[in-house]
Amino acid sequence: MAKRKGLLFSLLYFMAEFWFSSQQVLRIGGIFETLENEPISVEELAFKFAVTNINRNRTLMPNTTLTYDIQRINLFDSFEASRRACDQLALGVGAVFGPSHSSSVSAVQSICNALEVPHIQTRWKHPSVDNKDSFYINLYPEYASISRAVLDIVQFYKWKTVTVVYEDATGLIRLQELIKAPSRYSIKIKIRQLPTGSKDARPLLKEMKKGKEFYVIFDCSYQTSADVLKQILSMGMMTEYYHFFFTTLDLFALDLEPYRYSGVNMTGFRLLNIDSPQVASVVERWAMERLQAPSKAESGMMEGMMTTEAALMYDAVYMVAAASQRASQITVSSLQCHRHKPWRFGSRFMNMLKEAQWNGLTGQIIINKTDGLRKEFDLDVISLKEDGLEKTIAGNNRLNKVWKKIGVWNSQTGLNLTENNKDSSTNVTDSMANRTLIVTTILENPYVMYKKSDKPLYGNDRFEGYCLDLLKELSNILGFSYEVKLVSDGKYGAQNDKGEWNGMVRELIDHVADLAVAPLTITYVREKVIDFSKPFMTLGISILYHKPNGTNPGVFSFLNPLSPDIWMYVLLACLGVSCVLFVIARFTPYEWYNPHPCNPDSDVVENNFTLINSVWFGVGALMQQGSELMPKALSTRIVGGIWWFFTLIIISSYTANLAAFLTVERMDSPIDSADDLAKQTKIEYGAVRDGSTMTFFKKSKISTYEKMWAFMSSRKNTALVKNNREGIQRVLTTDYALLMESTSIEYISQRNCNLTQIGGLIDSKGYGVGTPIGSPYRDKVTIAILQLQEEGKLHMMKEKWWRGNGCPEEDSKEASALGVENIGGIFIVLAAGLVLSVFVAIGEFIYKSRKNLDIEEVSVGQCEWHNKY
Repeated sequence: MAKRKGLLFSLLYFMAEFWFSSQQVLRIGGIFETLENEPISVEELAFKFAVTNINRNRTLMPNTTLTYDIQRINLFDSFEASRRACDQLALGVGAVFGPSHSSSVSAVQSICNALEVPHIQTRWKHPSVDNKDSFYINLYPEYASISRAVLDIVQFYKWKTVTVVYEDATGLIRLQELIKAPSRYSIKIKIRQLPTGSKDARPLLKEMKKGKEFYVIFDCSYQTSADVLKQILSMGMMTEYYHFFFTTLDLFALDLEPYRYSGVNMTGFRLLNIDSPQVASVVERWAMERLQAPSKAESGMMEGMMTTEAALMYDAVYMVAAASQRASQITVSSLQCHRHKPWRFGSRFMNMLKEAQWNGLTGQIIINKTDGLRKEFDLDVISLKEDGLEKTIAGNNRLNKVWKKIGVWNSQTGLNLTENNKDSSTNVTDSMANRTLIVTTILENPYVMYKKSDKPLYGNDRFEGYCLDLLKELSNILGFSYEVKLVSDGKYGAQNDKGEWNGMVRELIDHVADLAVAPLTITYVREKVIDFSKPFMTLGISILYHKPNGTNPGVFSFLNPLSPDIWMYVLLACLGVSCVLFVIARFTPYEWYNPHPCNPDSDVVENNFTLINSVWFGVGALMQQGSELMPKALSTRIVGGIWWFFTLIIISSYTANLAAFLTVERMDSPIDSADDLAKQTKIEYGAVRDGSTMTFFKKSKISTYEKMWAFMSSRKNTALVKNNREGIQRVLTTDYALLMESTSIEYISQRNCNLTQIGGLIDSKGYGVGTPIGSPYRDKVTIAILQLQEEGKLHMMKEKWWRGNGCPEEDSKEASALGVENIGGIFIVLAAGLVLSVFVAIGEFIYKSRKNLDIEEVSVGQCEWHNKY
C-alpha cells in the first residue's frame, strides 16, 4: 500500500512538471466559501462554467485542456483556507482563485506572495496598508473609482442634501469620496446604518420619511437591497418624489417588476456589458443552465440571472487562460508551503497576467501593473423605467423591460449621461399617463365651488369652477387621473415666526398632495419650499370697498361749478378792478366833462366814474349785461377791456360745468387709493389671514405698505379675516376695506353692485399650479398651461366663470329737465334780491324824506330871520 502511495505521488509530481507550450493540461485552483446546508456558491458555478466553455470552444486554448481543483471551506476560517491553498499548490496550479472574505483572503494571499503564485480575486477587498501584495490581481473595480462615480451622479442630479445608508463599516470606505464632499462642495450628507441584528429596516425608513430625506444612497448587498425595497414599498415611499441610488452592481439582476409603475426614481451602476451580442449569448447560456438546476431559496433576484460576481469570475478564468497561451517555456511546479521555495516562473507569469487585455463580460479588462487593481473600466448608468430599454437584445427581454441605460461612467473621462437628450423627444404625457394624483385646493369663488344639485354628489363631481375646468384640461393633455381634496385647515399657506408652514403649501411640503390647483399666488417665500408652474393667470392686489352713496344736487348747486376759493377771488377781483377804475378815472383828464355844454366858460366839471358807478360797471360786465357808463380815456378803456376778457373766461368756464353739476349725481368716496387708506384710521382695512396678500404687506419695505401692515397687525383679530367670504360680508355690513386679488374683485363686483374696486393695482403677480420641490410633474404642467394659453382656452374659461349678469348702468348723461331741486336756489336768490330791494327802497325813502325835512326846516328858519331883520 505504501508503495502504491509513493508511486501515485511520483506520478502526480511528474505530471506537474511540464511546459505551457507543449503541455496538454493546465490546472487552476479555486477556494470557495460555503455555509452548511447551503447550495454551491455562484462564484464556484461561474468558475466551472468558464472552464467548461473554454474547453468546449477551442479557439482560445486549441492544444490545452483546462482543469481545476476546487476546495470548499467555511466562512471566516482562515486556517482552513491556508491549509487548502497549500494542498492546491502541492498539486501544482498556475493560479489560485478565491476565497472572498477578508480574513481568509489575507491568509491565502500571504502564502501566494511567499511562493510567488498569482492570486486572483473578484470581490471588493479592503485595501492593504503597505500595498506589498505583488502577486495579487483583483478584477473588481477599484473602490475609489466607484466612489468618484457616485459623487459624479450626485453632482449631475444637483442633490444638495443626500442620505447615505450603509450596511457595514466597509461601506464608509467605499464611499469615502462622497463622504468628503461637504468640505469641497455645497452638499449636506446624513449618514445612517441599517440595523445589524435584524433585517427590519422600517424604523429607519420611518425616520427618513419623517425627515423628508428624498435622495438616498444605499450601500449594501443585492440580497439586502431586495429586502429594503420591499420595506420601502410597505412604508409608502415608492413615489416619484424619492430617488434611490444603490451602489451594488447587481441591481439590474433584481426582480423589480412590482416597483416598475410606482413612479419611483431608482438608479444604479451595471458592470456587465449586455449591449454586446457575445456577452448576451454567454448570459443566455448561463441562464439556461441555472434554470435547469434545482431552485434555490428566495433571494429577490430574477431566476437565471448572472450576477456581477459570476461575470467577474468568468472573466478572471478567461484572463488566466489567455495569458497562458501567451506564456511559453513556463512550467508549473509542485510547491510546498513548509519549504518556502517559490515558483521560479511566478514573476514572469504574473507580469503576463498584468499585461493581458481582455474584452470580457464586464467590459475591457486592464490591470494596473503596480498594485494589480482594475482602475480602468466603464459602468453603465441604469434607471428604472416603465418602458424599459429602447433596444432589446434577443433572449434578454426579462432584463431589458425594466431597466433603461441612461449613460456611461468611465474611470478616465467621468460621467456621460444621455437621458436628457432622449427624453426631449418623448411625449409630454409619458410620465403622467395612467397615474392618479392627489390635488389639494380651497373653496374660493369662482375657482372652486360646491356644485348645486338635487342629487347627492361624490368625489370630484362635488365641485365646479375655474380651477376644476383647468384641472380637467390638464388631465386631458397629460393623461392623468386626479382626486380633488379640500385643504384641511382651509388656508392657502403662510409661514409663521418659527418657520413652519400651513395650508396647501404644507400639504405639498409633506407630500400629502401631488398638485395644488387653486388661486395660489407665486411668491418668493413659497418658491423656496415648493415648485410652481408658469402662471395661468396674472393679477395684482387692489382694494374692495362698498360703492359710495350718491349725493343729489342741492338747491345751491349752481355754485358748485366753481370752488368757494374761486368765488371769493372773483368777488375780490371785481372790487379791486372797480377801485382801480375809480382811481384812474380821477387821474386821467379825459374822463372829466362840462355838465353844461351850453356854457363853455363854466369852471364846473364832473366825472361819471364815481366809486358806486365803478362798482356797477364791474358787476355789469361780470353779469354779461354791460352798463350805460362807458370809459372814454385810453387808460380806463384798457382796464375795462382786460376786465371784460377776464369775465369772458370765468363765465365760459362756469357755463361749461354748470350742466354736469345740475344734472349728475355725484359719487363721493372717502378713499381713492392705498395711500388714502394708510393716512386714516376711521375706515378699517385688512386681508385674508395667512394668505399671499398678508405676506406681501408683512414683507414689504415700502413705507406706505409698512404703515398699513402695522395697522393690520395691531388689529389682527378684527382687521384680518379667515377667508374672502368673511371679508366680503364685512365690507357690505361695516365700514371696512378688503385688500385682495384684482381677479377676485372683478368677479365679486360683477355679482354685487354695491361693491367696487378702489384705485389701481398695488403689485403684479400670478397664480400657478403648486407641486412639491423636485416633482417630475412641474415642467409637464407648465408645458400644458402654455398650450392652453396659446389655444385661448384660459381666456375662454375666465370669460365663462367671471361674466355675470352685470350691474345697471349709471344714469344717462344726456340732458334732462331741471327741477326745483336743481335750480331752486336761483329763485331763492331772486326772492332775496327782491326783498332786499324793497327794504333798500324803504330805506332810501326814509333817508330822502328826512333830508328833505331838514332842508325845509333850514329854509323856514332863513325866511323868519329875513322877515325879522
